[in-house]
Amino acid sequence: MKTISATAARSDLYRVIDVAISDHEPVQITGKRGNAVLIAESDWRAIQETLLLVGIPGMRHSILEGMAESIDECAREI
Repeated sequence: MKTISATAARSDLYRVIDVAISDHEPVQITGKRGNAVLIAESDWRAIQETLLLVGIPGMRHSILEGMAESIDECAREI
């Protein structure tokens, strides 16, 4: 994770946002009152979706089971 001071982030905010979006890597912003992490919106949404899915009982097992299944064993019609 890249780290940048709040002062530096403020002076170059658009570049910091662009880096978070293009690299899909969080940027830690440090300041006197505490730290924060900037991530791309698409990454935030992916994290939220993952948390939602793993929070459903049995979903993780079902996903892993599906990933282990050969494509040839899948149904051809719904």
